[in-house]
Amino acid sequence: MNRRPHVITAAFVLSALLPLIAQKGPSPKSETARTGNTQSMPKQEESRGQRVFRQNCARCHDAPQSFPPSVSGTILRHMRVRASLSAQDEKALLQFMNP
Repeated sequence: MNRRPHVITAAFVLSALLPLIAQKGPSPKSETARTGNTQSMPKQEESRGQRVFRQNCARCHDAPQSFPPSVSGTILRHMRVRASLSAQDEKALLQFMNP
Protein backbone atom coordinates (compact mmCIF):
# COMPACT_ATOMS: atom_id res chain seq x y z
CA MET A 1 0.00 0.00 0.00
CA ASN A 2 1.38 3.36 -0.97
CA ARG A 3 1.29 6.06 1.77
CA ARG A 4 2.46 8.81 -0.55
CA PRO A 5 -1.06 10.19 -1.32
CA HIS A 6 -1.76 10.59 2.43
CA VAL A 7 1.49 12.49 2.97
CA ILE A 8 0.75 14.77 0.03
CA THR A 9 -2.81 15.38 1.28
CA ALA A 10 -1.58 16.14 4.81
CA ALA A 11 1.05 18.53 3.45
CA PHE A 12 -1.55 20.27 1.28
CA VAL A 13 -4.01 20.68 4.19
CA LEU A 14 -1.26 21.92 6.49
CA SER A 15 -0.01 24.43 3.93
CA ALA A 16 -3.57 25.73 3.54
CA LEU A 17 -4.14 26.05 7.30
CA LEU A 18 -0.84 27.62 8.34
CA PRO A 19 -1.59 31.06 6.86
CA LEU A 20 -4.98 31.08 8.60
CA ILE A 21 -3.42 30.17 11.94
CA ALA A 22 -0.68 32.77 11.52
CA GLN A 23 -3.24 35.43 10.57
CA LYS A 24 -5.30 34.77 13.69
CA GLY A 25 -2.31 35.33 15.96
CA PRO A 26 -1.49 33.79 19.30
CA SER A 27 -4.24 32.82 21.67
CA PRO A 28 -4.96 35.26 24.50
CA LYS A 29 -2.91 34.58 27.59
CA SER A 30 -4.52 34.08 30.93
CA GLU A 31 -4.23 36.63 33.72
CA THR A 32 -1.79 34.32 35.47
CA ALA A 33 0.52 34.17 32.46
CA ARG A 34 0.46 37.96 31.96
CA THR A 35 1.00 39.00 35.55
CA GLY A 36 2.65 35.96 37.04
CA ASN A 37 -0.07 35.90 39.68
CA THR A 38 -0.56 32.30 40.79
CA GLN A 39 -3.31 33.01 43.31
CA SER A 40 -6.64 32.44 41.63
CA MET A 41 -8.83 33.72 44.45
CA PRO A 42 -7.98 35.24 47.78
CA LYS A 43 -8.38 32.73 50.57
CA GLN A 44 -10.90 33.48 53.25
CA GLU A 45 -9.35 33.50 56.66
CA GLU A 46 -10.15 30.42 58.66
CA SER A 47 -11.86 31.26 61.92
CA ARG A 48 -10.43 29.97 65.16
CA GLY A 49 -13.42 27.67 65.54
CA GLN A 50 -12.85 26.18 62.07
CA ARG A 51 -9.19 25.63 62.88
CA VAL A 52 -10.00 23.96 66.22
CA PHE A 53 -12.59 21.73 64.53
CA ARG A 54 -10.18 20.76 61.74
CA GLN A 55 -7.30 20.04 64.12
CA ASN A 56 -9.24 18.21 66.84
CA CYS A 57 -12.72 17.11 65.82
CA ALA A 58 -12.41 16.30 62.10
CA ARG A 59 -10.25 13.25 62.85
CA CYS A 60 -13.37 11.41 64.01
CA HIS A 61 -16.32 13.59 62.97
CA ASP A 62 -17.67 14.98 59.70
CA ALA A 63 -18.45 18.66 59.28
CA PRO A 64 -20.69 19.90 62.09
CA GLN A 65 -24.42 19.74 61.54
CA SER A 66 -26.81 22.37 62.80
CA PHE A 67 -27.61 21.54 66.38
CA PRO A 68 -29.51 23.77 68.76
CA PRO A 69 -27.02 25.63 70.97
CA SER A 70 -28.12 23.66 74.05
CA VAL A 71 -27.34 20.32 72.38
CA SER A 72 -24.07 21.41 70.79
CA GLY A 73 -23.00 22.94 74.11
CA THR A 74 -23.65 19.64 75.91
CA ILE A 75 -21.80 17.63 73.27
CA LEU A 76 -18.92 20.09 73.33
CA ARG A 77 -18.60 19.97 77.13
CA HIS A 78 -18.24 16.19 77.01
CA MET A 79 -15.83 16.20 74.08
CA ARG A 80 -13.75 19.08 75.48
CA VAL A 81 -12.16 16.77 78.04
CA ARG A 82 -11.32 14.08 75.47
CA ALA A 83 -9.90 16.60 73.00
CA SER A 84 -8.06 18.60 75.70
CA LEU A 85 -9.58 21.87 74.53
CA SER A 86 -9.07 25.13 76.38
CA ALA A 87 -12.03 27.27 77.41
CA GLN A 88 -11.18 29.71 74.58
CA ASP A 89 -11.11 26.87 72.04
CA GLU A 90 -14.44 25.61 73.36
CA LYS A 91 -16.00 29.06 72.94
CA ALA A 92 -14.59 29.46 69.41
CA LEU A 93 -15.79 25.99 68.46
CA LEU A 94 -19.26 26.69 69.84
CA GLN A 95 -19.42 29.90 67.76
CA PHE A 96 -18.31 27.94 64.68
CA MET A 97 -20.94 25.25 65.22
CA ASN A 98 -23.72 27.80 65.88
CA PRO A 99 -23.13 30.82 63.63
